[in-house]
Amino acid sequence: MSDKLTHECGIALIRLKKPLSYYQNKYGTPLWGFTKLFLLMEKQHNRGQDGAGVAAVKLDMPPGEQYMFRDRCVEANPLDRVFKRIWSDYNQKVAEGTIHPEFADTVKKNFDFGAELYMGHLRYGTSGGYSLSSCHPFYRRSPWQTRNLALCGNFNMTNTAELNQSLITMGQHPIFATDTQAILERIGFFLDEEHEDIYRYLRTRGLSGEEMSRRISEDLDLTRVITKAAQQWDGAYSLCGLIGNGDAFVTRDPSGIRPCFWYQDDEVVAFASERAPLMTVFDAAIEQVQEVTPGHVIVIKRRGTITDTQVTTPLPRAACSFERIYFSRGNDQDIYSERKALGGQLADQVLDATNHEWGNTIISFIPNTSEIAYFGLLHSLRERRRDEVKKILLEAQNENRLTENLLDEVILRNWPRGEKIVSKDIKLRTFIGQESTRNQLASHVYDITYGTIRPGIDNLVCVDDSIVRGTTLRKSILRMLARLQPKRIVIASTAPQIRYPDCYGIDMSELGKLIAFEAAISLIKERGQTPLLQEVYQLCRDEVARNGTVNHVAKIYDGFTPEEISARIAELVRPRKLDWKGELSVIFQTIENLHKAVPNHTGDWYFSGNYPTPGGYRIVNQAYVNYYEKSEGRSY
Repeated sequence: MSDKLTHECGIALIRLKKPLSYYQNKYGTPLWGFTKLFLLMEKQHNRGQDGAGVAAVKLDMPPGEQYMFRDRCVEANPLDRVFKRIWSDYNQKVAEGTIHPEFADTVKKNFDFGAELYMGHLRYGTSGGYSLSSCHPFYRRSPWQTRNLALCGNFNMTNTAELNQSLITMGQHPIFATDTQAILERIGFFLDEEHEDIYRYLRTRGLSGEEMSRRISEDLDLTRVITKAAQQWDGAYSLCGLIGNGDAFVTRDPSGIRPCFWYQDDEVVAFASERAPLMTVFDAAIEQVQEVTPGHVIVIKRRGTITDTQVTTPLPRAACSFERIYFSRGNDQDIYSERKALGGQLADQVLDATNHEWGNTIISFIPNTSEIAYFGLLHSLRERRRDEVKKILLEAQNENRLTENLLDEVILRNWPRGEKIVSKDIKLRTFIGQESTRNQLASHVYDITYGTIRPGIDNLVCVDDSIVRGTTLRKSILRMLARLQPKRIVIASTAPQIRYPDCYGIDMSELGKLIAFEAAISLIKERGQTPLLQEVYQLCRDEVARNGTVNHVAKIYDGFTPEEISARIAELVRPRKLDWKGELSVIFQTIENLHKAVPNHTGDWYFSGNYPTPGGYRIVNQAYVNYYEKSEGRSY
C-alpha cells in the first residue's frame, strides 16, 4: 500500500501453566514466558509503531507486595525501548545480587516482570492521539485484587458517545478520551458489581479477611462480566484483559472483524492477533492454533481452568479482508496463498491494459508488501502464455509450419518479464518542520532501477496492494516511474476501489480523501449532475437522525461503471507538468474476484458499502454530511 494507513493493532497474552521454577529447570530461565511475550510482539511489530506496552500479574503474592505491573512507550521504536528498559532493570539487579537467575523465587520477588501472566500491545493510533495516556494497556486500580483491571485491544467502536452516556446513566463521570477508556470503565463497572455481589453474600458467612479474598477470587465470573459489558458494543474488537487476582480473558466481536488466535499445551496458553507468530514462537503445527470464535470470551481462571463461552448474539461473519490484502504478515500459509491469488486474478485486466504485448511488458511491484501478489500475477500470466504457446505449437504442427524462426520469435522470447523496478530506500525522518521540505523528501523515499525499461517500447505494470487516497502515486511514484520513459504505465491494485469510509479501525474515515470518491464527484460535476450532491446530503442527514441502516452514499457511484471511475482516477493521479507523454492506466480488483481469492474474509464494506453493524451505516452517512458541510475530521 503506497498510501500510508494505520490500522489493526496487535495483541499478545501469555499464561504460564507451571511455576517459574519449572521453566528455569527445563529451559534455563525463569523468564521463559516473558521472552515468549517479546517474541510474539516482535513477530507482530508490523501491527503498530505508534506505541507499545506490556503488563504482568504475579500469582500468590503475599499482602503488602505488588503483584501487577505495567510499562509503556510512545517514543520512536517503542517495542525495543520497552523491552530494553525492562531487561536493563533485570540485568542491573542481577549485577547487584538482588536477583539470582538460577533461583526463580528471587526473580519473582525482585523483578517486576517475573510473573506467570503477561499481556502486550502494539498500537497504531486511529483516535485518541499519540500520547502516553492513549497507549495500551489501560489500567484500573483498586486495593482489591479482583477489581484491578488491565486492558488492551485491537478494536474500534462506532458508538463511543453512547457508551460514555451509558456510563453517565450508571452514575459514573467518564473522561471523554477514547473508546478504550469507555470500554475499560464499562468492563470495570460490571467487574465492581460482580465483586460486590460476591462480597455481600460472603460477609454474612463469618469468613476471615484472607478466606474472603480467596473466595471472591475463586467465585469471580468473568464470563458474566463480559456478557453484561458487551451488550452495547458496536464495532470491531479483539480484547484481552488481566485481573489482579490472576484471572484473564480474551473476547472477539460477533462478526469476527478483528482477528485473534490462540494456542495451548501443558506449559502455556497464548493468544495473538495473527496465527503465524504463535506457530513460530511455540513451534506449533497449524492445526494446533485455533481461531477465537467470534462473539465468544475465553476465560482463564487463576486456578488454570479455561472456558470458552458465547457472550454476544452471533452476526454474519465479516472478517476484515484488508487483513489478507495488506495488514497481516504474509508468512501465514493461507495469507500467502490468498495474496498470490489476488495478484493472479488481475491477469486478464493486465493483458487487456497492455494489449497482450508479452515481449514488451515488464511486471513489478510497489511497495514491498505487494511482492507476493506480484508473484501470483506473474504465475497467472505465464500460465496464460503457456496455453497460447501450446495452441500455436499444435496449430503449427498440424499445418506443417513449425520452423526455428517461429520457435525463437513467437514462442520462446515472448514471455512475461519480472523485474524489481522500485525499492523503498529509507524511512523518512519527520524532524523537518517545513511541510514543503517534508513533501520533497517524501518523494525520495522510493527509488528506481535504471536501465530495466526500453524507453518508448516497454509497458511497465506495477502491482500495488491498494490505492486509497492516491497521494503517493500523484506526488512521487508516478513521477519516479516516468523517468524510465515506458510506453505505458499500468498501476494494478490487488484491492477493489475503496469507495466508503472505514469505522472499524482503518484510518480512512473522511470520504473526501478517498480517490474513488473524488473521481465520482468529478464525473458528477462534469456531467452536470450537481443537484445529486444536495439530494444525497439531505438523505444522509435524515438517515443519521433516525439511526437508519441505508447507505445513501452509494447513489454517488450508481451512475458510473467501475471502468469509468478507474479511468478518472488515472487522470486525477497523473502528476501535472510531467515530462512523459505515455499512457497511464489504473486497474482495480473486482469485488467478485476479491471473494474468490479471499473466500473466508468477507468483510468488504469499504469496497461495497455493506457494513456489518448498524454503526457502520451511521458513520458512512455522517461522513458524507461532513464532506458536504466541509467539516474536517473523523465521522465517529
